[in-house]
Order: sequence, then structure tokens, then C-alpha cells
Amino acid sequence: MARAYRWTACVLGFLALAGCSSPQYSGYKCKPYTVRGHHYEPLSPQEAVGYVEEGVASHYHEGFLIFPGKTALGESLWFWSSSGAHKTLPLPCTVRVTNLQNGRSVVIRLNDRGPYIGDRVIDVTTPVAKKLGFYHQGLARVRVEVLSVGDGKWRIKTPRGYRQPTVYY
Repeated sequence: MARAYRWTACVLGFLALAGCSSPQYSGYKCKPYTVRGHHYEPLSPQEAVGYVEEGVASHYHEGFLIFPGKTALGESLWFWSSSGAHKTLPLPCTVRVTNLQNGRSVVIRLNDRGPYIGDRVIDVTTPVAKKLGFYHQGLARVRVEVLSVGDGKWRIKTPRGYRQPTVYY
């Protein structure tokens, strides 16, 4: 009888661990969506590879992140994480964000949608804004370069030296 309990406990433990390891999405999240009456059509993974964009970056305010929120991928968003949000790049996506005013850059994983304010092209967490040197200003002109799209077996990397024409906002 004790053996059956141990076996059941082991099976339940493995199932719990397996549930923790799999993401809440498969492949890429790039379906069209609507926010506040505006329709957005994310790029396909193939279109996003090598994508370069320049525009205004903002950062999430810590007040929203005291308790973890959920990103568009269903992941927890903590105030100490290094991640970001973009309206039209497929999720998840790894990008290099460069502050055009001071040359600082950081590589982050995009796992959320937004920002939906004005001409902003990317929203980053507070640690990223601090690394890029615009935390106190709140906004900065940046360049966003896609390094890869997807995770694990779905990951597509941008070939070395390959860049699409820059999109300016």
C-alpha cells in the first residue's frame, strides 16, 4: 500500500514539474488584435527577422508592478525583470534596444503588447530603462533591432550582417 502512495506521489510530482516547464503559448503569438478601437496586425516571424525600427521608448511605472501582472504571453511581469512590450513584433522576440542619445544598448526579451500611448514604439521595464540611461526622463529615442523570434525549437535567428531597412517613427 505504501508503495502505491509513493508511486502516485512521484507521478503527481512529475506532472506538476511538466506543467511548470511548458509555456502558455506554442510557437509565436502574432494574431491580429484590437485595443481601444485601434487594430494591430503583428508581423510574421519571417517578416520580423532583421527588422529595425527607430522611435520613442518609455518604461513601465513601478506602481503597476508591485504585484506581478501577466504579459501577453501569460508570463508573470515583475518589477525587476528585463523585458519589454511592442505592438507589432511577434512574441516572444529578442531585441537589442539602443538609446540614440547616449549609445547604451541592452538585449531584452519582448513578451508583452504595448505601449498604446502616442508615438511610442517600445515599453521596457525599469531595470532596462536604468541600463539605457533614461529612467529619470521617462522617454528616449531608441533603435530596436530584432535578433531572434521565438523560443526553443521555434527560434529563428537573424543571420549575421542581415538588416532590413530601418523604419522611423
